[in-house]
Amino acid sequence: QVQLVESGGGSVHPGGSLRLSCEPSGFSTSNYAFSWFRQGPGGENTRARIASISPHDGTTYYERSAKERFTVTRDDVTNSVYLQMNNLKPEDTGIYVCAADYFPEDWGEWSPPPEFEQSEYDYWGQGTQVTVSS
Repeated sequence: QVQLVESGGGSVHPGGSLRLSCEPSGFSTSNYAFSWFRQGPGGENTRARIASISPHDGTTYYERSAKERFTVTRDDVTNSVYLQMNNLKPEDTGIYVCAADYFPEDWGEWSPPPEFEQSEYDYWGQGTQVTVSS
């Protein structure tokens, strides 16, 4: 069964850190780009992309508020993708969802699809809750 499983969420105080993991089962990470989305209480329609990492060259992309605080990495040997979140703020609260976009090397250079074209992603996880509060 193909699925993405996120872990590492939790409750922290402002200024704290968390490291999220995304582990696919049923497929290898090597030909997939990955993005992390933050989802609010309103469900899937509230998803906002936070960070992405391309396949093959590991180029990273960040939403403005995540730059300099979040780092997305991948390890194609262990078949995992990570999101290191530092200096967390209350507005970072939400469900963090991992998504995978199939993009083999002979397709050229990957870049994140437009925010409204989330159907470009092939697989989605269920998410892990992150709560930042005093």
